[in-house]
Amino acid sequence: MPISQQLLEDLRERRKTAMAGGGQQKLDERKAKGLMSARERLTQLFEPDTFQESGLHARHDCHDFGMAEKQLPADAVVTGTGYVGGHAVAGFSQDFTVAGGTLGRIHAKKICSIMTTP
Repeated sequence: MPISQQLLEDLRERRKTAMAGGGQQKLDERKAKGLMSARERLTQLFEPDTFQESGLHARHDCHDFGMAEKQLPADAVVTGTGYVGGHAVAGFSQDFTVAGGTLGRIHAKKICSIMTTP
């Protein structure tokens, strides 16, 4: 059974939103200060084309403090695995363009997951 075009388009939009972090304006502001984005930091760390992101579509689960309707792409942390110096390594980079990179339950769960998954 083929996947419907609407589902594929929805996935593309979700991926585009998650990859944009806190948005182009915030990314541009960081770049103007000489700072890298969360994904750029990981790209610099890992050997070319080896980083495999996990949790791209993770969503926070906080309902307090007016957070129920807020969207936090990737819950403000990029996690995954790749190779550094020929060794398999897990890494994460907090995304300061999304809620200042604040740590919530799902954010922490993503970090713990890469540390405990064989």
